[in-house]
Parts: sequence; C-alpha cells; structure tokens
Amino acid sequence: MKGEMMMMLIILLIVVLVFVVKVLWLKPKKIEGHFGKQGIKGPPYCFFTGNAKEIMSLMVKASAQPMPMPFSHNILPRVLSFYHHWNKIYGPTFLVWFGPTARLTLADPDLIREVYCLKPELYEKNEAHPLIKQLEGDGLLSLKGEKWAHHRKIITPTFHMDNLKLLVPITTGSVMKMLDKWLGMSDFGEVEIEVSQWYQNLTEDTMTRIAFGNNYIDGKRIFQLQARQMVITSEAIKEIPIPGYRFLPTKRNIESWKLHKEIKKSLMRVIERRKKWGDVDMVNIGPKDLLGLMIEASRKESSPLITACDIAEECKTFFLAGEQTTSNLLTWTTVLLAMHPQWQVIARDEVLNVFGSRDIPTKDCVSKLKMLTMILNESLRLYPPIVASIRRAKAYVELGGYKIPRGTELLIPILAIHHDQTIWGSDANEFNPSRFSNGVARAAKHPMAFFPFGLGVRTCIGQNLALLQAKLTIAMILQRFSFELSPKYRHAPTVLMLLYPQYGAPIIFKHFRPNPSTKETQGL
Repeated sequence: MKGEMMMMLIILLIVVLVFVVKVLWLKPKKIEGHFGKQGIKGPPYCFFTGNAKEIMSLMVKASAQPMPMPFSHNILPRVLSFYHHWNKIYGPTFLVWFGPTARLTLADPDLIREVYCLKPELYEKNEAHPLIKQLEGDGLLSLKGEKWAHHRKIITPTFHMDNLKLLVPITTGSVMKMLDKWLGMSDFGEVEIEVSQWYQNLTEDTMTRIAFGNNYIDGKRIFQLQARQMVITSEAIKEIPIPGYRFLPTKRNIESWKLHKEIKKSLMRVIERRKKWGDVDMVNIGPKDLLGLMIEASRKESSPLITACDIAEECKTFFLAGEQTTSNLLTWTTVLLAMHPQWQVIARDEVLNVFGSRDIPTKDCVSKLKMLTMILNESLRLYPPIVASIRRAKAYVELGGYKIPRGTELLIPILAIHHDQTIWGSDANEFNPSRFSNGVARAAKHPMAFFPFGLGVRTCIGQNLALLQAKLTIAMILQRFSFELSPKYRHAPTVLMLLYPQYGAPIIFKHFRPNPSTKETQGL
C-alpha cells in the first residue's frame, strides 16, 4: 500500500514537473523562437521571472534621482526606462517578458490604429494585476463583450455635454472655495501651494457629485478610502511578484484587506439607501449621476441584469478613471505653465478677454478657450496620465506582416509615441501648444499619434468631463494668480498607477492684478 502511494506521489510530481517545464520554459522559448524568425528580438527570457529583475533594476535606477536642471520634458528614460533602454538595442518593436508572459511592444501608429480601431474584435484588454483589479473595480475599464457594451450604454448620458454643462456651477463653486483659501493663506501677496493634493481634493468634490448625486458626502469618504488603497497597491505591484504573496497576512496586506472590505461595505450601504429613498429631484432637475442611472437600469428587465455589485464596481472604476486622471491633468498643466511663463501670459490674456478678470466662467464661454485647449492637449501629450496600455490577441492574428500567436500581449507605450521625434518633429520634447493650432488630427505627422484617452470604441468615456473641469479650474486660477515653480520643486515624473510628480508639485502663486488693457477695466 505504501509502495503504491509512493508511486502515485512520484507520478504526480513528474506530471507537475513536466507541466512547470512546459509552461515556464518550453512554451516561452518556443514563442521567443517564433518571433526571432520574424526578426523580432528582445532581452532573453529567464526561467519563471522573465525580464522582471532587469525591469525593476532599470526602474529603481531611473527614479533614484530627480531630473537635473534645466528641467527637460524628455521624461521617457525616467518613466518607461525599460522601453527606452531596449528600444535603443532592439528597435521600437521588441519582445519583453513579464514573468512567463510575452509582451510585444508596438510603437507604429498604423499598427496601433489596426489594434484599437480597425480590428478591435481581435484584441481584448488583458487581465489586470489582481490588486489593480480590486482597486479599479470590475467596471468599464475591465469589462468585456456584451456586459461592457450594456454598461457603457447606461452610463453614457452622464457624460453627454448637455449634462456636463449642468455641473459647471458646482465645479466653479468648488474652485472658488479653493482659491479663497489660497488667498487667505497668502502673505504679502503670495503663497506656496503643493498643488497635487489640493487638486485631488478639488476633483473629489465634482466627481463624487457626478458619481453619487445627493449622496456625494458618503461618496467622498469612499473615494478617500480608495486613494489610500491606491498607494498600497502601487507599492505592491512595483515588487517582483511572488506567487501567493498577496494572501499572506503581512501588515500591508492586512491594511489592504480592511480597506477593500470597508469600501465594499460603504458602497453597498449607499446603494441600498439610494434604492430605498430614491433621488427624484436629482434625476429630474439636476445633472444625471452615475449611481442614479445604474439604479434606474437595475429596476428594468434587461439582459445582462444590473446588480448592486455591478453598481458598486462601476463607482470604484469611476474613482480611478475620473478623479485621479483629472487631478493629474491639472497638476501637470500647472507645472508646465509655471515652467513656461510666456504661455501662461498667452493663456491669461485669452481668459481675461473671454471672462474678464473676476467673472465666473459659464458653460457658454468655455468653448471659446481655444488656446487653453491647446495647452491642455500639449500637457496630455508630454505627461499623459496613462503611460502605456496593453491588449491581448484573442486568436492567431497577422498584424503589419507579423504573425502573432493567440494570447500574446501587445504593449503600447503611449508616452514613447507622444515623444517620438519622427512623428512630432525635432521639438517633440519641448512644450509647444501651438502644434495643436489646427486641431488634434493635424498636430503630428500621423493622425493617430495622440491618444491620452485611448482610441476606438474603448476611448475613455469621461474625457469631456476631465477637459471641462481642467479648463474651468485653470481659467479661474489665471484670472486671480500668476505662478512659478517653487525653489523646492524637483522634476521627477514617476508612475504610481498614473503619472505623478514623485516629490509633489510646490508652486508659488502671486496675486494677479489686471492692467488697464483688460476687457473689464475698459468697460467692454
């Protein structure tokens, strides 16, 4: 009997060993050889870890020190260090290994257009890291197929421009409160502000109202819990993955579990309360909010059905895709205008001509801010919130003459494409908003070279909201302040899920007093 059990154990071990060797060695080497025959090279695959150790080493080295003065916008070597490093060796299309998973880098806009726009049915979003998926929720960012289409259809009215314009008074009111606080903090006409945290608080106000309607106070607390969860998640995914480590009761994991539980419990409580009491005034009079639309859809017979869990997951997704993206756009735009005072003057002149020196911006005038739109686009080009995206081949496909096996992941380095001199010209690493003077499609040599919000059917649903809030906020700041970088500022863009200033963004704001040439003083 013992002999038979021993034999079974030996057979089991052999089966497991064969499986491990096949999955962690033979299959990756076969894929490596397949692409090698097509002329696609890359750093050699290492058993189990792939190129993870090299990637981590390059990232740590790149982020160890801030960028030297004078400040440069050539941030690719720092932010996507592994891509920059291997691009110099193997060219823009190469194979890199994240563990035993192959990722083919694509930086050709024609190939990217095929993936995103021409044949999107052949490619799908890859499964996010479990910790990221827990943070961002199982909403529009990660859903696929019929369920994704159904949710997007339900949520879309929230982001129609007519609905967003109803939020303008809410947004300007929040901005006004923030600026009044800055004025109250100022000494001798100036104040130093670390803007990234202030902008995060500001966008929370607007985003919680869009997501939760009249329940925005509860929603704000939930978003604050998610902000802490985001920091923990970012720390965890930077480490070399150890199978099963996220299940160990470490101090960080325990805090993450508690946050996840509290976020879910709080969301379900808000949803049930809204279902019970309703929110007739918000639905019929005010702007349509995400929570209200989802609950309304859940009451109808539809396929697939909308559950309370679905609603909770979409609210979590909205935090990462909405609040964080907008606050990042505001931070980098402020930094850029502080670095380039000549563009700050041009932007302020436009704002004063449209709104005057103290008038609160209105929904009808925002569209007149052409120069500010160009500045925001240039900010998104140089400092896109998402620096890279991934798609996975659902079947064996041919792409630009390359034969790509099913399951291969395609890594699209958005930041690299936005900084490519062959596409944007010799000044690709310079701040030059005038490149967008003829619109986005004509800003570069290829119409698909600019995609900070994605491309195709999965383009970010909230991009109009992000741009509207950014325009209103920057315009109201320009009316009241001139600003410059603090001597404490250190230029160090880094990825913490999204593109962040590693050491914050301290800015010195000085009270701005319009000269007699402004519209207001002329009585125009």
